[in-house]
Amino acid sequence: MAVTVIFLGPLRDLAESESIEVAGPLNWEGLLAAVGPEVSDQLQQERVNVACAGEVLSDKTALNAEDGDEVALLPPVSGG
Repeated sequence: MAVTVIFLGPLRDLAESESIEVAGPLNWEGLLAAVGPEVSDQLQQERVNVACAGEVLSDKTALNAEDGDEVALLPPVSGG
């Protein structure tokens, strides 16, 4: 099994993919390495959130995804 990393919004454009499969378990450092430098730069900004197994992490650097989990990368939401 693996961890599925899902790119949402403009992060999908940077990654040039909707999702990738990464060997689990997956921690913060592994996530940064797996997504490539452009997405990694965005993830390190405070305004980008990370959800694991359906829950937004209050501390994204504490990511600990297991095989079968989905990790969603959530860009900032804008609206009017």
